[in-house]
Amino acid sequence: MDFGEILVIPWLLPGLVVSLVAAFVLDGPIERAFRIGPLLSWALVVSLGIIVSATLTPSRAAIDSGAAGLRVCDFARVELAPIREILLFGDTGLNVLLFIPLGATIGLLPRSRHKAMLIAAAIALPFAIEAIQALVRSLDRACQSSDVVDNLTGLAIGLVAGLVTGWVVGVVERRDR
Repeated sequence: MDFGEILVIPWLLPGLVVSLVAAFVLDGPIERAFRIGPLLSWALVVSLGIIVSATLTPSRAAIDSGAAGLRVCDFARVELAPIREILLFGDTGLNVLLFIPLGATIGLLPRSRHKAMLIAAAIALPFAIEAIQALVRSLDRACQSSDVVDNLTGLAIGLVAGLVTGWVVGVVERRDR
């Protein structure tokens, strides 16, 4: 999937709109459950909504012609992608980029049992997405091990960025007291 293909995922923009609405509706309950502010609450819902919209909605071919995917997974790549592939706006780079916001948001959350559970769920998410893509043929999506690796890479990058940012903010706040 390249950058142009991202723009033609039929349900990406509607999914983004639904995610934004859901973020506002769920803002209070998520803030209370995780003891976080509205910005982190919003970022959690929207980042997850974008992932779902980009990966678990029907392809253009499925909508236009009823195309159905295969119930097999491509296990050709199970290792990290070369950095040059990650930095391109191709399939690999976009799969990495897709999970960075979720990882960063989780990394910024205060240390808690909820945060640990969210990390575990976020790690499981790419596996669940690929399983759904393989099982729900009407989506006409491809199940690929490389997507799992790329998604987990993005999640890890985001988590590290969020943890480091949270640490720096904490140091600055303590220094200013």
